Order: sequence, then C-alpha cells, then structure tokens
Amino acid sequence: MKKKLLALFLALTMVLALAACGGNSGGNAGGNSQNAGGDTAGTNEPAPSGDKIDISVIASQYGQNTTQWWADFADEFNQAHDNINLNVEVVSWNDIYTVVNTRLANNSAPDILNIDVFADYQADGLLLPAKDYVSDETYAKLYPAFLDQSDVEGTIWAIPDLASARAMYYNVDILEAAGVEVPTTWDELKAACEKIKAYDSEIYPWGIDMTTDEGQAAFAYYIWNNGGDFIDADGNWTLNSPENVEAIEYAIDLVNAGLTNSDPATDTRYDLQDMFGAGKVAMMIGPNSIPTYIADGGSTINYAFAPIPTNGGNASVSAGVMDRFMCFDNGHSPEKIEAIKTFFDFFYDDARYSEWVLMEGFLPATSAGGEIVAKEDPSMAPWVDIVGSCKFYPTAKAEWADVKQGVINVEQQALLGGDVQALLDDLQSQIAG
Repeated sequence: MKKKLLALFLALTMVLALAACGGNSGGNAGGNSQNAGGDTAGTNEPAPSGDKIDISVIASQYGQNTTQWWADFADEFNQAHDNINLNVEVVSWNDIYTVVNTRLANNSAPDILNIDVFADYQADGLLLPAKDYVSDETYAKLYPAFLDQSDVEGTIWAIPDLASARAMYYNVDILEAAGVEVPTTWDELKAACEKIKAYDSEIYPWGIDMTTDEGQAAFAYYIWNNGGDFIDADGNWTLNSPENVEAIEYAIDLVNAGLTNSDPATDTRYDLQDMFGAGKVAMMIGPNSIPTYIADGGSTINYAFAPIPTNGGNASVSAGVMDRFMCFDNGHSPEKIEAIKTFFDFFYDDARYSEWVLMEGFLPATSAGGEIVAKEDPSMAPWVDIVGSCKFYPTAKAEWADVKQGVINVEQQALLGGDVQALLDDLQSQIAG
C-alpha cells in the first residue's frame, strides 16, 4: 500500500512540475515561453542553437516612399547578417495605435516600435532603457536635446527616429491674385482668408487637420501661438487655461465661417498636402517635409513658407515633432540584445540614415545626419538650424497618450458644436484629477 501511495505521489509531483513548466505565460509584454530543448525559462528566446535570431519591428508610415524603403532596408540588412531575420511591418498613423495596443493586449509586443509616444509604455514597465539596446557608438551620434525628450527620472527610454519642424505654407500666386499680404497675426489671417474666399469660393483659404492622425498638432499650433501650453513651468497640466480656450475657439470659428477645408475631422495632413499641391488650399501649417511630398506628387505650384501666425503680440512658435524607436522588454536573450544593437547600428549608419531622412524630407536626429542633409539639399539647411529650438509636446509625461487623444476629442466635439471651455474643463479634470 505504501509503495502504491509513493508511486501515486511521485506521479502527481511530476504532473504538477510539467504543468508549471508549460504554463508560464505572463509577466512581459510579449509573453514568456519555454523551449523544451533548453534552459530559457522567463524569456522569449530559444536556447542557442545556431538558428537565426528573429527581430520584429512595427514602423510608422510617413509618406508614399516609407513602405518600399523599409522593404529594401530589411532585404539589405538580412543579406548582410546571416544570423538575423529582420521583419518590418509598416502601419499607417491612423491605425498604428490600435495595432500596437491590440498586440500588447494579446501579449505579442513587437521587439522594436517606431512611433511618437513612449511614456505610457514606460510607466507600465514594458520598455528597456535605451542604453541597454543601443551601442555606445550609435548613442553618441544622437542629439542630446532629442534624447532629453525621452528622459524619465534620469533614464532615457527611447531614441529619436527623426524630427520635423512646422511653418505656415502659402500659395504665392493665390495670395497675390487675392490682394493678400502674408499674414503674421490671427487678425491678419482671418482677414486674408475672407479675401481669398471672396476671390475664389472654390479655394479653401486655410487648412486645418483635427483628425486622429495629427489633431494634437493643430491644438499645439494655436495654443502655443496664443501664449498657452499643455503644462505650466512646474509640469502641471493646464489644458483648460484661458489662453487654450481662446485659441481653440478661434480655430473653430474659422471652420464655422467657412474659411477652411470643409471637414477638418477627416481631412488628414496628407489630404491637406494633396489639396495644397493641387492649388485647392491657399495656406496651411505643415512640416518641412511638404516640399518633398508635393514634388513626389508632381505638383508645380508656386509656394513659400513663413512663421506661424500668432496672437496678442506673442512670438511665433515653431512646433517640433520627434518620433522615436523603443524596445519592448520581451525577455530578450543576450544574443537577441546584440542583434537589436546591430539593427540600430545599421540604421544609424551616417549615409544610410541620411538617405532615410531625405527620402521623406524630414530632419535628422544626429549631427552627422544634419551635416549630410544640409549639404545634399541646401533648402533643408534653415530647417536643420531651427529644429533644435522648436517647442515639443510633453511626451515624457505618462499621461501624454491620454492627453493627445483627449485634445483631439475636444476639437472634434467642438466641431460638432460642443462648448470648448466645458470640454477642456472636463479633460483637465480627467487628466489632472
């Protein structure tokens, strides 16, 4: 009897042990798995076996050339590294947040993500510090001011992919035909829009993007150029400040007066750039990449750019936008970390990285890249000089992702007739508590 009980006990112990080995499926963003052939508990990595190391990347789509550029990059990288298999998935800005959040919810985070936000992922403990996955040589290339945008309590959690600065673009021929001077203030802007509309009712005088694609940029353009901001000097949220309310009411009034594109809630920046290139929008705020974008689209319009109009005697503020790479803490093996470092070394190679930046007309995040870009395209030189002094979103704050979506919701509700003050009061209460 004792022998039977002992045998039963040993069998039960073995079953429990096997269940424990096979059931560890939580903890990290990408989930954990155990390979029966090796000691890899708590990681996503198989035991070293000579097989290729897989690296998954989700990258944002910046324009017409992005998908092909990444396809060529992956082919070149994989041919140069026999031990690594790089897979890059390019996703549009309209869809990328949903795609990434769905992957995270399903415990299938990518290894590397190219997107704008990072703080919410960092606050949830999903990311690795940048110095863990970027070599010292590559890290030293990056502009310190850009790295600082991803600093949380002294640790850098993401690295800059590229940047852009914003200015007001205008169709020279339309403004001259309508008898309009380039506006520098809000009053001048509204008067110019009214003259352009009277000159040709088929032309949209002013372009506004309040979509999920970049509605937060529209919010920034107006509040920053009215003396407002997302936060105060102490880092406290000030979303419902009088300056912010006045700014968004001004933008909504332009829409309601018929002085803008007809549907700012659905017309993305790319739609506006297409309309600007076709001569259907007279003026719009946009990134330094517009010249490349409209040239690739075959446009030959006569245009120029100027500072963003401002209100109340405030100095014009050029909005800077910086996107990032980040690495999810998927329990990578040392070999996988070295492979990820190899990926970034390859990407930030001076010549290759400059090609990437010039491909879509963006601004570089490395000093060497800045020198090459300015030399290759002299028209970019002024932008390279000013990008370091742009105002940036407060993306290092953990609430930024919610604020970003929140201000877009405020704009879209205001377009439907909602009260800006009440909407921003509600958002401030949600964010600041």
